[in-house]
Amino acid sequence: MRHAGGVTSSSGDAWVEGPGGVRYWGRYGAAGLLAISPEAEVLLQHRAEWSHFGGTWGIPGGALHADEAAVDAAIREAGEEAGVPPEALSVRFTSVLDLGFWSYTTVVADALVRFEPVVSDPESIELRWVPVGEVGRHPLHPRFAEAWPALAARL
Repeated sequence: MRHAGGVTSSSGDAWVEGPGGVRYWGRYGAAGLLAISPEAEVLLQHRAEWSHFGGTWGIPGGALHADEAAVDAAIREAGEEAGVPPEALSVRFTSVLDLGFWSYTTVVADALVRFEPVVSDPESIELRWVPVGEVGRHPLHPRFAEAWPALAARL
């Protein structure tokens, strides 16, 4: 994957600038976890106001580290941001948005048990299990809103 612009760091936490100046988070790309409970609920994250597209709802996730697999990054980030226990997950499939210079991987996983998510960093206002049929009723992060219909159809 080639990268354009952006501030560099060893962890991958940096913006990548694409054509037209649009910025994307994660020098090596990014990934998020779409966790589905046994009760057919999706774990949503209400994003802090100061964050990119703050105030919207999305899924826990963030930047990949150098040489980190997207599935590993999504699970790591969900643990850091929402207290998601990795041992409670069974990966179902991944969906990749590849822009050529940057990519985002949605990792869809079954939560084998319905755990209680924990707001464990300042990136979240709230975490909530939302029935699959009610996800679209929330003001979603624009990119998640675009991806949600196709993801929901695969659930």
